[in-house]
Parts: sequence; structure tokens; C-alpha cells
Amino acid sequence: MEPFERKQLLERIDRDGATVGRQIPAEIDVQGETVELRSFVFETKRLATIPSERRERIETLKVALRRERTERVERIETEALDFETADQLADSVIGIDRALSALSQLGPVDLAAEIAAKEAADSKRWQQFLKQALGKDDTTTRGRR
Repeated sequence: MEPFERKQLLERIDRDGATVGRQIPAEIDVQGETVELRSFVFETKRLATIPSERRERIETLKVALRRERTERVERIETEALDFETADQLADSVIGIDRALSALSQLGPVDLAAEIAAKEAADSKRWQQFLKQALGKDDTTTRGRR
């Protein structure tokens, strides 16, 4: 592989939006373990709430994926690879980035807590509006002259 080809591959990996339109790899070898990544991410996304054991698995997987990404990028940077192999590694790094993005968007979703928080915020805004409208708000001079 020529130095300019290596540079192009590394730039492609680091490009903003490199993951746009890319799919999460169906399977990937991460630190010696084969992970069915796409199905894991989609199954987790479908859950209304993420159980604690699955959250732990997500965090462990994210750490392993970051490690694997770093190792693959280092291989592209340092090893004497042919272009096809390096190109496949670059594609796999972009797939890992896509998976990491999807996994980082997964969070503990507690719908009841979200609804309660929104209702509390609405109530607070309503009370603040009434105070201002009635001239009882200390931050305004309305109605005090």
C-alpha cells in the first residue's frame, strides 16, 4: 500500500459523517469474541427500559469496541498491508464507529419518570407565568408603581 493510500483511508475513518448511511456490522470479532452486534443493538433499542445486566453488557461492549477500533486503526497506520486488507479494516472501523454511536444513544429510559419530570416543569412554568401576570414576581417591576 502506498503512503497516500494509507493517508486516504485514515482520513476516511476520521471524516465527519463517515458513519452516515452505514449499517452496524452483523457480526464482529471483538477482542477474540464474536459478537452479533447488529441484533444486540436492535434488540436493546426495542426494550422499553434497559435492565441493569444489559446496561452492564452495553458498557463492557463499548469498552471492547473502542479497544478494537484503536487496534484496527493502528494496524492501518503501522503494518505493511495491501490496500484491499487496509480498505476492509477501514470499513470495519467505520462499522464499529456506527455501532458505538448507536450504543451511546441507548440509555435508561424510564417513561414514567420522564412524564413526571415534564409535568413538574410545565407546572413550574405555569406558576411562574401566573406570578408575572399578577405582579407578584420579584424579578419584574410590573404592577409596582
